[in-house]
Parts: sequence; C-alpha cells; structure tokens
Amino acid sequence: THPDYRKRGLVRAQFEVVHQWSAERGELLQAITGIPYYYRLFGYEMAGNLDGGRAGYLPHVPRLKDDEKESYTIRLAELGDIPFMMELYELGTKRSLLACVRDEAVWRYEMEGKSAANVNRQELFIVDDLAGQPQAFFGAPPFVWGEMQVVQFYEVKSGVSWSAVTPAVIRFLEKLHAEHSAEEEKAKPFSAFGFWLGEDHPVYHVIPSRLPFTRKSYAWYLRVPDLPAFLRRIASVLEQRLEASYIPGYSGELKLTFYNSGLRLVFEKGCLSTVEPYKPTPAGHEGDAAFPGLTFLQLLFGYRSLDELRAAFPDCYLRMDEVYVLLNTLFPRQPSHIWPVS
Repeated sequence: THPDYRKRGLVRAQFEVVHQWSAERGELLQAITGIPYYYRLFGYEMAGNLDGGRAGYLPHVPRLKDDEKESYTIRLAELGDIPFMMELYELGTKRSLLACVRDEAVWRYEMEGKSAANVNRQELFIVDDLAGQPQAFFGAPPFVWGEMQVVQFYEVKSGVSWSAVTPAVIRFLEKLHAEHSAEEEKAKPFSAFGFWLGEDHPVYHVIPSRLPFTRKSYAWYLRVPDLPAFLRRIASVLEQRLEASYIPGYSGELKLTFYNSGLRLVFEKGCLSTVEPYKPTPAGHEGDAAFPGLTFLQLLFGYRSLDELRAAFPDCYLRMDEVYVLLNTLFPRQPSHIWPVS
C-alpha cells in the first residue's frame, strides 16, 4: 500500500464488503491465505492445513536397471480425461476433512482457462499403463522451484498400487525439470523432487526412505461468523461420529466458553437438538470446556487435537472425563489438503 494511504482502515472496509457479499450468499465459512497474523484482525483464525509435504534428493530417485523398462507412460491430460480425474479427485478428498468442490467447468478452467502468467497454474498429467489405460494423475507447476520439481496433487486409481506407480512419477519429474529448465535463464540442475501434498498422503507411506525432508505445513485462515448456524449445518456429521463412537446415543448438555462468549449444545439420544449462543456467567471461565479467543476453530476443523490445544494454551481446559470423550468424538484431529480454485 502506498504510504499516503496506510492506517486509514481501507483493507478493513474491503473485508466488510466481502463478508457482506458472503453473508448474502448464505455462506457460513470464509477462508483466505496470507501473511502471518494479519488476518486475525478481521476475525480469522489459522485453523486449516496449507501445503507442506515431503521431498527427496537426487540419490533417492529410483533408477531403472539396465535391462528394465518403464511399466507406465506419462502424458499431458486432455479434456477427455476430465471424468477420470474427477473420479480420482473425489476419492482423494475422502482423506481430507476440508476440500474444494470441483465440477467439470472448474477442471476445464484448470486446463484451458488460466493465463500463462498465473502462478497457481498447474499442468495435469495422466499415468497410463502399457495397455493405454489410465491408472493415476498428478498436477505439477509449469516451472521449477530452483533445483526441485514438485507435485501438488497426486491420486492413484482404486485397486492400483501406489508403490508401483510412484517410481515412474519420480523419474518423470526429473525429465520435467530438464524441460522447464531449458526455458529458464540461469536454471539450476535438478537435485530434488517434492510431493507438496499436505501433512499426510499415501505416497509418504509407500516410499518413506526416499522422502527424508519434511516441509512443515503453513495454515489457512478460516472465519466462521455464526458458529451456531455452522454447527447446525454439520449436525448430521457430528451425529454420525457419535453413533460410531464409544458413546452412541449420548444425551447431555455441553457448554463451551470462549471467555467473552460461548456455545451451548444439547444432545438427545445421539441427536444434536440445540445449538445456541451462551454467555458464561458469572465469570468468563464458567463452562464445561474453555477455548480462548478463536482457538475452538482449530478443533472444529481438525487442525489441532484437543490435547494439542490444551498443551499450547493453559487457559484451554475441560472439567470432566465425559467432556473429554465427547469433544474428541465430535471433533477428531484430521488433516486437510485443499487444492483451491485460483
């Protein structure tokens, strides 16, 4: 921002308009990425996994033996591959608590609608077996990150071995780096490959020794302006978690204090019957469990477990075992990998 226009509340005014638009659309959640701390000023909490991943170096590239040939071919995706990629994408989102909805129009935009200068553009590749049948797909940026070539989305067809497909993908990344480097001045030689697929992904488990470097995840900023409305929207999910838990059919009242405000939840035979605002009285710490500030959002969106929050915030606490079991059942820790439309 130009110095003459700073400290005038212009960004806050923009956020008020955006939040108004979102409310008019009936949206119960907003998300943004950006610099540390800043968006907390507008009611956001860092409460979702952003990027992160694993990487290996040149010695970790799985080489073919002298008499060995590739079992897979890799090519740029075509529009006709969209149904296959959509199917695998939906399969992958089941591992993620939060995910971006991508219809066919979004996939077409990903392949044809982005400008060459869009830093979020990805090239999509299909992995075929020798019979020409698609077995996997992945997305990679059309440029190199220094000495590294990365994958930012990767899914394998159900019933196909990740261990079988992944070595071919890694070898392809080395070739892709060479192609992109030829288009860039002062490009560095390939020395690393990365899978920027979030905190957890199947590929990390099938080749752990080839991925010694861990890139720590950053975080999405999330905002929930009406927590009771949001919890009512996801009530069926919470009820399913209860039904599959150690306390099916649970009945009881749960009061959550955020010190200046709070929530009251009532369950009747495993069903969430009431969600309403709650004013902790006579003191702010009155309630069954306490979450300072907006830290409850970290629990709600699976970003941190209840134990992790209690370890990080001394004023995050609970009063009895029943509350501990209930909160862990309703809000288990579950990482997210979000591939946004951008």
